[in-house]
Amino acid sequence: MMYNPQAERKSMYTQPRSNEYKSSDKTSPISVILVSSGSRGNKLLFRYPFQRVSDNPSSLTAKQRSPYALNTSGDGPEDQDGDSRFSDIILATILATKSDMCGKKFELKIDNVRFVGHPTLLQHPPVIQGSKTDPSPKREMPTMILFNVVFALRANADPSVISCMHNLSRRIAIALQHEERRCQYLTREAKLMLSVQDEITTMTENGSPQSPFRQILPKCKLARDLKEAYDSLCTTGVVRLHINNWLEVSFCLPHKIHRIGDYYIPPEALESSLKAIRPYHALLLLDSEKVLLSQLPLDCSPAMVRLIKTCSAVKNLQQLAQDADLALLQIFQIAAHLVYWGKAIIIYPLCENNVYMLSPHANICLYSPLAVQFSQQFPGNDLPSMLAKFSLPVSLSEFRNPLEAPAQEAQLIQMVVWMLQRRLLIQLHTYVCLLVPPSEDEPSFKDEDPLLPGRVGGRSLSTPSALSFGSPTSSDDMTMTSPSMENSSAELLTGGDSPLNKRMTETLLASLSEQERQVILNIPAAQNPEDLRMFARLLHYFRGHHHLEEIMYNENMRRSQLKTLFDKFRSVLVVTNHEDPIISIFQSPMEK
Repeated sequence: MMYNPQAERKSMYTQPRSNEYKSSDKTSPISVILVSSGSRGNKLLFRYPFQRVSDNPSSLTAKQRSPYALNTSGDGPEDQDGDSRFSDIILATILATKSDMCGKKFELKIDNVRFVGHPTLLQHPPVIQGSKTDPSPKREMPTMILFNVVFALRANADPSVISCMHNLSRRIAIALQHEERRCQYLTREAKLMLSVQDEITTMTENGSPQSPFRQILPKCKLARDLKEAYDSLCTTGVVRLHINNWLEVSFCLPHKIHRIGDYYIPPEALESSLKAIRPYHALLLLDSEKVLLSQLPLDCSPAMVRLIKTCSAVKNLQQLAQDADLALLQIFQIAAHLVYWGKAIIIYPLCENNVYMLSPHANICLYSPLAVQFSQQFPGNDLPSMLAKFSLPVSLSEFRNPLEAPAQEAQLIQMVVWMLQRRLLIQLHTYVCLLVPPSEDEPSFKDEDPLLPGRVGGRSLSTPSALSFGSPTSSDDMTMTSPSMENSSAELLTGGDSPLNKRMTETLLASLSEQERQVILNIPAAQNPEDLRMFARLLHYFRGHHHLEEIMYNENMRRSQLKTLFDKFRSVLVVTNHEDPIISIFQSPMEK
């Protein structure tokens, strides 16, 4: 893929940068270092941030720590430059590894600093011999054997952060290796860096100390790329480089992107949630369509453009696939890509039956920046008053007023979408558990504290006989109806009280104990064969793992049908309301 340096290409991964970041953030690197090894020995070509000691010698005394200090974990702000105590010669020696270690993960921990990189062996093209009249070779013999792009991290950095930094180092190394084979780009840049260092060394000997790396920056494109990578990792977490104005290197640090205030989404939780996306979920873009399209690169997939133009908070992924004329699997892949890069989140499609409440992590300050943005976006409305309406769980249908104009209802939807994009609201779903009361023969708990763990309304949750989840053959992770279940459901929906339907109902109830079956069969609603068949058909959903909307989608049923059934069998069904675990991580991130 060719890159035109004259064209101004805006990337979908480009975000506004901030010049300030927390030095104590464990996800930010301490520095980035480039070392090489070759015929001239081990060399430290570039490091950023460069040592500030040489710029202000008096600061050395101020930054020195007491040898008797107890805190040596490197968490304090004074450890921002924890690798500055290592000289360039020492770093070149310990980071320029042997050839045997090339192509593998490099990780070295020294005190409170952890170095992570991917040493790479240079594969130079063969030297082209000259002609008889010009015996000199056409290409200079290479002097560099290997190189290593290393990120210095805090020793207590999270393993997922270490893995991400190694991934970025490997990507940069692959691009540099390619450009070296194509046009000896790395060799040229390395010679330029070393020549500047030699000049500065000569000037330093004459009594004018200064950092050579500061002088390298304006002269060396590779040095500026490494500085840009470091700055991006410390601010937005999104890195977008064009090595030699030719090869693109894109990378994102999830710990920076999926963050709300002081809370973040762990990468492993994000990945498991993306794997659990279902067709009844929806994709909520965090930016407007115009903004996202303007950030797309010129060579992006047309399918992504089509999805962004078609995406809506009221469409589930299956409807989105139909409207965009794309395969459902492709919709899943693009949706996961947008979510991973922080451009969208997964929600349940907006409808009037959705129940929302104020997020426990929402900023409810009267004069917060979000309140100002809300007032500008929706004149005549203020954010605190709107959030107060969701202090308790409330469905969107309760906001409907038949006397209001349709424009006001559309504005309400836009407000809810705006608050969901800022993670100010969370959605609650209805879950159902089968909970059969204990028989008279079982021990009584009347004399015990009704608030003991494992007790709900006087019913024990600790014994298998008291809490039944239906057929043991059905998986906890089953969200789409299996073919065998579809066939049985179709036959159960056929009219008439035939012997076949009776046997199928008995088969579905066979997983229950005798006492549980008797309690269910003694319910008045069980005397109606149609109600009993529907109850038996849905028995495997009464585990507390499948919310109402999921059952509606899988079984193609109306909400009123399910609520009527729950009411008829309310003596053995416990209905609860809480978040969907699949999408809750986008609404309530974990504390860092």
